[in-house]
Amino acid sequence: MGFSKRAIIAAGAVAAALVFTGCASEASDAPAAGTSDRPYIALISKGFQHEFWQAVKQGAESKAKELNVDITFEGPASETEIDTQLQMLQAAIDKKPAAIGFAPLDPKACVPLYDAAKAAGIPIVQFDAGCDSDYALNTAKTDSLAAGALAADNMAELIGKKGEVGIVGHTQINSTGIERRDGFVNQMKAEYPGITIVDIQYGDGDHLKSADITKAMIAAHPNLVGLYGTNEGSAVGMVNALSELGLKPGQITAVGFDSGQAQIDAISNDLMAGAITQNPIGIGEALVQAAVDAINGKTLEKTTDTGFFWYDKTNMDDPKIAQVLYK
Repeated sequence: MGFSKRAIIAAGAVAAALVFTGCASEASDAPAAGTSDRPYIALISKGFQHEFWQAVKQGAESKAKELNVDITFEGPASETEIDTQLQMLQAAIDKKPAAIGFAPLDPKACVPLYDAAKAAGIPIVQFDAGCDSDYALNTAKTDSLAAGALAADNMAELIGKKGEVGIVGHTQINSTGIERRDGFVNQMKAEYPGITIVDIQYGDGDHLKSADITKAMIAAHPNLVGLYGTNEGSAVGMVNALSELGLKPGQITAVGFDSGQAQIDAISNDLMAGAITQNPIGIGEALVQAAVDAINGKTLEKTTDTGFFWYDKTNMDDPKIAQVLYK
């Protein structure tokens, strides 16, 4: 579907579009807008199928309780449902909340709805990614370029700074996918001339698609020594493919991004060497704090960097790492 059609759908959506088959609708104990004396904040994520978003929701709910505000937290069933997410945003605008928190799937398609929120006087803060609009007051996010570079550094050490590597990405549209890819690629080119990135494919963060991509990549590049998956679904699919192909642990060095029980188990069982974890609970907390500050008219920094860490078998039990691993 082209951008113009998305914009038309976004502009014409109505509040009734909030309920969709397969979508996660209102996901907190907050009352509907207008039924409480507390400010109401509508939060819309990229999806709901990954444990990452559940951890963001946990952080958001904790901060909302602390700050005495009501929130709802929802997202489409998968991170490919751009139009569904846009309709959720339109429905949120129609509710006239005190503020909106949004994690755009498509940085261009959201622009008309940001204009609509601006016209309605509803402040927007963002999380995880941004829209190509200057209206958002703050974005709580990971420095994905730096995180991708850290993944590259660890991969390089693990494979002896030489050999062929492939990337299983989750998107080439959204900023998180682009930056995690580019951070990895640029670091390899700048610092590790003995390493060649032979293929980059995209599985939409779906573990089944990512597994199929991984199998095809391994078949096309028999000398592959490393694989990098750029989000939870990509990494889980990648590891599943290695297991299904009967490869021995470490035969191809796998490095992931995000956490979740499946990746933690894969690292514990030597199926994955390690991964980058974000701080999703911290993202949720920072998001709600920014929304409340926006409601109160405070001046916000454009970006809140919530941090990232490399984790593997050697440091998963370190308290500093354990607190940002979500299961």
